[in-house]
Amino acid sequence: MARIRVLTALKIRQNLKPGMYADGLGLYMKIRPGNSKSWIYRYRIGGKLRDMGLGPLHTVSLAEAREKAEVCRAMRLKGLDPLEERLKEKQAKITEATDAITFEKCAETYLATHKDGWKNSKHADQWTTTLQTYVYPIFKDLPVAAIDDDLVLKVLQPIWKEKTETASRIRGRIERILDWARVMKYRTGDNPARWRGHLDHLLPKRSKVAAIIHHAALPIDETPAFIQILRREATVTARAFEFCILTATRTSETLGMRWDEVDESAQLWTVPAARMKANRNHRVPLAPESQVILAEMREIRTSEFVFPGGRAHKPLSSMAFLMMLRRLNRTDITAHGFRSTFRDWAAERTAFPNEVVEMALAHTIGNKVEAAYRRGDLFNKRRQLAEAWASFCSGTTGKASDL
Repeated sequence: MARIRVLTALKIRQNLKPGMYADGLGLYMKIRPGNSKSWIYRYRIGGKLRDMGLGPLHTVSLAEAREKAEVCRAMRLKGLDPLEERLKEKQAKITEATDAITFEKCAETYLATHKDGWKNSKHADQWTTTLQTYVYPIFKDLPVAAIDDDLVLKVLQPIWKEKTETASRIRGRIERILDWARVMKYRTGDNPARWRGHLDHLLPKRSKVAAIIHHAALPIDETPAFIQILRREATVTARAFEFCILTATRTSETLGMRWDEVDESAQLWTVPAARMKANRNHRVPLAPESQVILAEMREIRTSEFVFPGGRAHKPLSSMAFLMMLRRLNRTDITAHGFRSTFRDWAAERTAFPNEVVEMALAHTIGNKVEAAYRRGDLFNKRRQLAEAWASFCSGTTGKASDL
């Protein structure tokens, strides 16, 4: 009959030689080189010898190791494999923890992780608002692993036709959160919010349910008169609006303009990549009319922003141009629409090549082959274009057909 309770505290302290020291009934103390000691429960199953670790000596005492070995022996009497049972218990705890991870918790963590990398600080607010309005009422508190096709469609279908753009953005946001959750091992399987090869078979295409609405643009020949109206306005907003039109830049690019982006000696403004839609630096040639505006703004400089707002060290509000258009009773046009006016003028009234105009607008080159070969930004030609446009806007040139 095998002896039990062989080991004692004294023997444990004295045994320094690497090896396996039996206590009886499958319990061993294992000593590794370097005098590292741990407990092992050894048993056979299907004729194969198996060792199950019970913990290191410095954490598990001799008495505790014997209790753990007794639990393992009870399992063996029931025909169970202690190692398999421990694995099942671990997996059950993981499943329990995963089931406790709600979609809302994943969304909050995703936002906290990614918002610092977004160019627009309002982007995170838009995410939060749309999730709270449309998504959370459907599956806010559900485990992220439980989100399926039916739940995603329950969010999207009611707004897909009436609010197509919003619905499309929500779909993309759900998709990103679920992809993140899959990488974090909180869910498995395909993403029920993916579009290609999945929702594109369940929902009509955006182009079929929502017409593309272009920004209202001022007719080409009305532009000089509008510029004259702006010049009669003695406000920072009017100066910024005119500068935005003359440079054919986006509203956010002009409003966020800083003095350290301007090289007056080179007659150049460089918009940093962080503020550009294409995420790359954009060099803007400054026509004489644009330089006059900068000179006026420098005389009243109050902060690092070229066009300061009402609050200290803040630029003009993103609503500044819209409010000015309303005050001028020109709700029929938009600030962004002047980029279209510029595009139409360049195409219909000048002979400047299309690629020069597209680069002036900082548009991304759609053709990958063309993009690979076009290394420069055609800056000198764009300067000529900028000066021609500024002259036209100022009314100092007639028809631009000879340009």
